[in-house]
Amino acid sequence: MTPIEPVYGTATLLIIAALAIVLLLFLIMRLKMHAFIALVLVSLVTALVAGIPLNDVMPTLLQGFGSTLASVALLVGFGAMIGRLLEVTGGAQVLADRLIAQFGERRAPFALGIASLLFGFPIFFDAGLVVMLPIIFSVALRFGGSVLLYALPAAGAFAVMHAFVPPHPGPVAAGDLLGADIGLLLIVGVIVAIPTWYLGAYLFGQWAGKRFVVPVPELLGADLTRDNAGPVPRFGQVMLVLLLPLGLIFLNTGLNTLATIGVVDAEAAWIIGLRLLGQTPVALLITLLVAMAILGKGKPASEVERIVDRALGPICAIILVTGAGGMFGGVLRASGVGQALAGSLESVGMPLIVAAFVISTALRVAQGSATVALTTTAGLIAPTVAATTGLSELDRCFLVIAIAGGATVLSHFNDSGFWLVGRFLNMDERTTLKTWTVMETLLGSIGFGFALLGWWLL
Repeated sequence: MTPIEPVYGTATLLIIAALAIVLLLFLIMRLKMHAFIALVLVSLVTALVAGIPLNDVMPTLLQGFGSTLASVALLVGFGAMIGRLLEVTGGAQVLADRLIAQFGERRAPFALGIASLLFGFPIFFDAGLVVMLPIIFSVALRFGGSVLLYALPAAGAFAVMHAFVPPHPGPVAAGDLLGADIGLLLIVGVIVAIPTWYLGAYLFGQWAGKRFVVPVPELLGADLTRDNAGPVPRFGQVMLVLLLPLGLIFLNTGLNTLATIGVVDAEAAWIIGLRLLGQTPVALLITLLVAMAILGKGKPASEVERIVDRALGPICAIILVTGAGGMFGGVLRASGVGQALAGSLESVGMPLIVAAFVISTALRVAQGSATVALTTTAGLIAPTVAATTGLSELDRCFLVIAIAGGATVLSHFNDSGFWLVGRFLNMDERTTLKTWTVMETLLGSIGFGFALLGWWLL
């Protein structure tokens, strides 16, 4: 949608944007309205108040919603299916067992963290943590010490992958709204996620595990069993499923780089075909088909279909929320708020990447959901990004990482992850604040630090 001629001045547009966010937080936090409903309602009200012509209101809303879903739904859907297949066939157990055997008993927390990083690529934070919990508890019982020694590196790995790396919905939606190349974002996200996890989750987990002695709890009645029908996958098969999409996406990015510097002909049919295989939706589709063939071996086709079908139900709300976040961003773009915000940031001298982190942090603290903070912040600054000249593809990726960092810090009582970790590890609220909240804040801050460094140097 082409932006309309702004009806109001810069100050009024910024006030409208601020009030829209306040209204959004009030609806979600105080009235307990679902984030999807709240985002659609606030988008409609903002469009009307900002002066978008009545005939253009619905086209603006639908275009923002539809363009976001066009990329997000495929990536999140395929990622959830791959994760579900790995989950129910015992892939996580196989991966953890092999890595512990390779790294040794003394480095079992490190091995669990590496397993969670790999397994966290296709599976969401809460699902991945629940799948890994029986493995974490059994390892903690075997080797002794506080359960935090083993749980925090694993939980931190899932958290950092969920925030920084596609195909998770937050970074995918933010990347789409800011015009980032998703394949490049995946590579940058992985490069940032690994040292961020090591510094903010593994090293902190070792310190916290010695300072806070938390005994290994029971499984709290969670359904952590897997489907035992069919053979357990081999380690090589699990690694193939996890690394195949990364390899295909890297193929696309590498060929694009070679074409840009003139090493290969960008118009050659074979180059175009190989790059198509590396497009993120196609790469994930190929990986899903391979996973169904390998992990589903020995199972009836109807059983495999049931497994992947059940993966879609839990992610419907996430997809709708991210689409509604895109709708909100579309309204802000069409109303001229982006240009107003760009001018204001320039006048106060705050770099765009710092403003992105600050806005995302404020939204994260206020309403709890990292996905809502990611999508809302990206929608808010997307018009500013579009109006800013000279941004490279890497700059857009670093912006997404900065927003993800802000959406990770200061997890507290309004974040479902806070209660999930606290309850499963049988910690009281004070201990959860001193461990989980501090770790999340370290992860978000360190990730932002790497993004800021890349923004300045590259």
